[in-house]
Parts: sequence; structure tokens; C-alpha cells
Amino acid sequence: MNAAAPEKDFDCLVFIGRFQPIHLGHLAVLREALKRARQVIVLVGSAWQARSLRNPWRFAERQAMLRAAFDDKENARLEVSPLLDALYNDDVWVRDVQRKVRDLTLPTLARLPRIGLIGASRGQSSYYLSLFPQWESVSVPVVEGISASQIRERLFRSREACEDYLETGAHHDLPPGVTRHIAAFREQPPYQQLLEEQRLLEQYRKAWAQAPYPPIFVTVNAVVVQSGHILLTRRTAAPGQGLYALPGGFINPHERLLDACLRELRERLRLKVPEAVLKGSLKDQRLFDEPHRSWRGRTLAEAFYFALRPDPQLPTLKPVKGGDHARWVALAELEPESLFEDHFFIIQNFLGLPAHFGTG
Repeated sequence: MNAAAPEKDFDCLVFIGRFQPIHLGHLAVLREALKRARQVIVLVGSAWQARSLRNPWRFAERQAMLRAAFDDKENARLEVSPLLDALYNDDVWVRDVQRKVRDLTLPTLARLPRIGLIGASRGQSSYYLSLFPQWESVSVPVVEGISASQIRERLFRSREACEDYLETGAHHDLPPGVTRHIAAFREQPPYQQLLEEQRLLEQYRKAWAQAPYPPIFVTVNAVVVQSGHILLTRRTAAPGQGLYALPGGFINPHERLLDACLRELRERLRLKVPEAVLKGSLKDQRLFDEPHRSWRGRTLAEAFYFALRPDPQLPTLKPVKGGDHARWVALAELEPESLFEDHFFIIQNFLGLPAHFGTG
């Protein structure tokens, strides 16, 4: 006679992370979750971010890596769902997590489900847990010596370094299925683009290597909206080649922040709106300071929100040699993966754009 299956501690355990990439530390958490819960929900963060050195793989790719690490029976108990970041609004992010867990949790008989939040002990900060007081906390010991950021650094240092790592070091950090996915990814165009970004980043770091302190950069961005359209530029070179970005740039040493923003609109975009009109349309300004927001390092962005009066004719943009490739983009066309760095979230912060997208 078969022994009865052991009773589970939880109806559902929730594991939240970016999984860039999935490594053995993540698997240790997930295997413990499968032991202790009937169902495990994996919420994959930064799901619709544009590719970057910090977020090289899209949601579907990370989902495939994760599924490859488990057998069919285990995968039947795993729910893997994308999660959109909300870098400057914890309430939006928490609401999205709560709704996804509510919608994905299996029904229980005649009682409320017992739900827990599981993670490696170093990742379970008191602040993070305080966002979900209704759920119990489960900590799993850290698998020492494994760091997703260090893995990414080795994978994108060079094609040769990636090959060496996959051949000699993957069994220490990565499940075999993940290794196969990364090996295939190495042959695709996005990998070459990320190698180029890594080279630029190394040049940038070398230029500041002799500075007595790590540099902190100050930039400005303009959020200019009229008649359901927003003014964006298209990046023509790495990093972020082909992505939309908010107009902006570095401030000059003796210039105020608003003056720097207006200068960028005037000189680089030749926006045909008088400066007095722009100043009269200024509705808000905010500082955006998420530590990982920029590829170049610690970069603070002061953004200015200009709401121009509705008009059937959008202001013209006169091309300028050496200037940015600018255009008016309908707000309905904005997608997080089409915007550079955190620019979608800056726009979202001012305009209150929805936080829910497709699952691709």
C-alpha cells in the first residue's frame, strides 16, 4: 500500500525575483518551496524591460530556463507569471503582486488559503517583508558563492569568456537546462548588442578609474505631452540602440536644472515652442534616483513635466545636425520594453499609465 503524501505547510508559497539568469541559488529556494507548499507561484520581475546588461533576458526566455530545471510533475505545481516593475511607486507594485497571487492561488476547501513569501535569507529584508504583512515569511539559507550579477559579468565580458564560463564554470552556478539556453542565446543578435554595451561600460569605468570617489552624475529629462502624444527621441547608438528615450542630457557646470532641460529641447530637438510657453506649461518636477536606473552608474535624473495645451497640430521638430532623432509618439503606443532605462517609469510616475500588460 502506498504511503500517503506528506501534508504541506502552506497552500501556496510565493517567490519573487528577476532571475537574470536562473541559478542554483534560486533552485534551492524553489525546491524548498515545492517541499512545503501545494502550489508555488514564481513572479518574474522586470518582465517587460528593454534588454540591457542588467536585464538581458525577456520574460519568456527566463520562464523557459526555469521550466527546464524541473520535471513535468514539478512544473504542474509551478505558476510562473510576469511582473512589471514600478520603480517609483511601491503601492502600484504591491497591488500588482497581491492581485496576481489572488488570481493564481488554487482554491481551498472551506477556508482561506495559507500563503507565504519565500526567499533566500539575505534577500528577505524587513522592508521587503513589511510590504506584505498578510503573508508569512519563509527564509532559505543562501547558497554561498553564487551571484547573478557576477554571472552576467562573465557571460558578457567577451564571447570567449562566455564560452569558457559555460564549459568550465556552469556546473557550479547554473542548472544544465539554463546553460543550454544561454549557449543558444549567445548565437543570437541581442547577445552581440550586449557585448557592445559591455565594451562601452568598461570604457566609461576606465575613464573614471582615477577619481577619488565613485562619480555621481546629474542629468535632466523632459516629459513633454500634448493632445495624447509625448515627445521622445530614438537612440541611434549603443547603449539602447533603437529604443525611445525622453529628451535630456547632462547639465552644464553653471546652469540651473530647468535651464538645462530647456536648453536640451531648444538645441538638440529644435522644439518650436517658445520658452515662455514651456515654462507656463510646467506642471511638475521630480527627482528619479533608483540606484540601478542607468547603465553608466549612479545617475540622478531631475525630470520636468510639461503639459502643453491641446491643439490639432503638434509642435514641429526641426532636424538639427548632430541632434536627436525626435518624434511625437501616441501614449497608447508606449510599451516598457521600447523605452530606455527607467524612462517608461518616469512617464508612468507623472501620467499614471496602467501597470498591466500582456504576458509576452
